[in-house]
Amino acid sequence: APAGALPPHLARLKNEGNHLFRHGQFGDAMERYSRAIEGFPGAAGIDSPEDLCILYSNRAACHLKEGSSADCIQDCTKALELQPYSLKALLRRAMAYESLERYRKAYVDYKTVLQIDGGVQAAHDSVHRITKMLMEQDGPGWREKLPEIPTVPLAVQQQHRQKPLSAEEAEARAARAAAGRRWPTPFISRRKEARCTLLKAEGNDLVRRGCFQEALQKYGQCLTLKPQECALYTNRAVCFLKLNRFEEAKQECDRALRLEPNNRKAFYRRALAHKGLQDYLSASSDLQEVLQLDPNVREAEQELETVTGLL
Repeated sequence: APAGALPPHLARLKNEGNHLFRHGQFGDAMERYSRAIEGFPGAAGIDSPEDLCILYSNRAACHLKEGSSADCIQDCTKALELQPYSLKALLRRAMAYESLERYRKAYVDYKTVLQIDGGVQAAHDSVHRITKMLMEQDGPGWREKLPEIPTVPLAVQQQHRQKPLSAEEAEARAARAAAGRRWPTPFISRRKEARCTLLKAEGNDLVRRGCFQEALQKYGQCLTLKPQECALYTNRAVCFLKLNRFEEAKQECDRALRLEPNNRKAFYRRALAHKGLQDYLSASSDLQEVLQLDPNVREAEQELETVTGLL
């Protein structure tokens, strides 16, 4: 089937996912994309790798918003196996690599993006920033330590330049115009995204090193740029839990749940905060919510047994 000719039930799931994503409901959007992906192999007459690539790339965007960089990389890689020069999949994987401080791999993906479309400012900014980091890390021979940068065929570059707006992009533009909003200046928007990615990566690194107070500051700076980013609140909750500041951890989870009412991490971390505050009934309630959303979360099962014994 040609791209865009999905069977109605899969097209509906994809469209629902797109709508939820645009409204910041990343967990719910991810669930719709997952169902569409699962329905793909058994759907008669579907042989378009492009459609499946888009679904994986869209789910990767949800993982990126949720702060699940490893899952984002996995989905982008699947998308790129289907469409080796998918610009969005390359860009999202690059951002995920950068957030995990895998700078060499991020550099390669950003450079590949720029071969396809030299106008992606976020990729230019990131290459500039990562180059400085790699020079500091690896010295003058930093380029020799890079993985091989693939050469994008000229035909792919030309095809991208001639590619018309997708239905989704056209719909998004129409929606913005109808709402009377102007497009943000792409340069400013992408700089903000890149700055937030860097701050978040620095925060994640500080958490790994046990520097929770400093990590809080990084996540806080990121929130001034992206106050609707749910993962930042759940990350701050981890820091407060580690610092035994349980009331503040609970408040961060409350904020996350106002943005995403079904956020599993927020429920789990709020349960730990309730436990720290010796509110075992509320802890039990939140852990049950976690298990209702995902029955396979072993840590939640173990914590539920513990707090049930304390009731």
